[in-house]
Amino acid sequence: MVEHLQADGEEPCVTLDAFLEQSNATAVRLESDEDARALIPFLDRLKLIEVAFPKFRDGRGYSSGRILREAGFTGELRAQGDVLVDQIGYLKRCGFDSFASEKDLNPADVEAAWSRWPEHYQGAADGAVPIWKLRHG
Repeated sequence: MVEHLQADGEEPCVTLDAFLEQSNATAVRLESDEDARALIPFLDRLKLIEVAFPKFRDGRGYSSGRILREAGFTGELRAQGDVLVDQIGYLKRCGFDSFASEKDLNPADVEAAWSRWPEHYQGAADGAVPIWKLRHG
């Protein structure tokens, strides 16, 4: 996991409303109050979905991430906004593979948070096999 801000040459994200009106964009931004299921018919042509986290205590983006991954989205799923280092492990479990925090985060802390728990007790959108299943088949 690497902090990811818009790179040179990267297509800018359009709003969900603009995407649904034109639907030829390959990058879309989903606000916390928008329904991720509106994107399901278009997942095959999207390369990036950026999910807004306006406040660290607003957890709706986690649900959006999981819905999109479970529906088969394989592109980049980016958490953007008030993302704290404490949230990185949970973002990963919900299927996020990049983030753009509004705050400066220590890269060593980010890497530690990203790789802190290699084993998990339950299934999630990240596809990790639960430890009980590894032990008992």
